[in-house]
Amino acid sequence: MNNSSSGDEDKRVIQFRRSSDGTHHSVVPPQPPADLDRYQDTNPETEADYRHRMIVNLAAVGFLVLLIGGAFWLADSIATMRKNQDCVLTGRRTCNPIDPGALSRP
Repeated sequence: MNNSSSGDEDKRVIQFRRSSDGTHHSVVPPQPPADLDRYQDTNPETEADYRHRMIVNLAAVGFLVLLIGGAFWLADSIATMRKNQDCVLTGRRTCNPIDPGALSRP
């Protein structure tokens, strides 16, 4: 007795039958409608709406760029503050970076 979990009794073989003359029938794609002019928009107000929509899209992209830039700046500031705080908490005295240009005298 073979107790397999694959369910051998559920397997079926499906045979695909060809047409009687042995040729394959291809599916014909649907033809586009003959009169496409009814779908064309000729309203001049639509062009103004398109222009306004593009301006709003550009403003939204600009806002997103500023938002992503601010997020990167904030993440960098938090990482720098964490590094300085860890340095101070370990007991070191020289935790702040020193700018070599600031030490030179004119």
